[in-house]
Amino acid sequence: MTDSPKPGNLPLLFILITVTLDSVGFGIILPVMPDLLEDVMSVSLSEAATWGGYLTFAYAAMQFVFGPIIGNLSDRFGRRSVLMVSLAVMVVDYIIMGLAHSFTLLLIGRIIAGIAAATHSTAGAYIADISAPEIRAVNFGMVGAAFGVGFVFGPVIGGLLGELGPRAPFFAAAAMAALNLAFGLEVMRESLKPANRRRFDWRRANPFGAFRKMAKMPQ
Repeated sequence: MTDSPKPGNLPLLFILITVTLDSVGFGIILPVMPDLLEDVMSVSLSEAATWGGYLTFAYAAMQFVFGPIIGNLSDRFGRRSVLMVSLAVMVVDYIIMGLAHSFTLLLIGRIIAGIAAATHSTAGAYIADISAPEIRAVNFGMVGAAFGVGFVFGPVIGGLLGELGPRAPFFAAAAMAALNLAFGLEVMRESLKPANRRRFDWRRANPFGAFRKMAKMPQ
């Protein structure tokens, strides 16, 4: 179904929460990163900051690289299934990271978390599928606002939870993703009709291909 939603509809609320969690995931562990790495690697604070930079870069880089891939997968298999799988992976990954006692496992965890959080294009595609033309700009504006809110409040949430220990933000992030997954399973419907699905294409499923596509647009 592609009925036009009002801004308060539950599927739209799920998308807004998902986008917020994706951006929260970038900053929620920043305040506790030095303490966590000091504990895991037995290094000084300055060395922990350096290694923490690698973890932050890994998360952001995976979002950049896999955003078009996840988006193309949603064109092939549907928006709902891709979003649900991404959230499920995020839940398991954050739990593993909360239990990790080596830098290697933390790095792998941040890589997987970045991939699982690269659903902004899929969320945008879902909004485009379900929004009538007259409210599409409003809905996209709310998605952009949700991303900004998550980006700003991620470090704040991480700092507050860090008072409970350097691993607390991971378990909190896992809990939030799990609750959102349960919410999505209840309220989400597939927005992409089988007739509108298209095969996966590597030329579109990479950031450089996406840049070339954008360069050809008249705007």
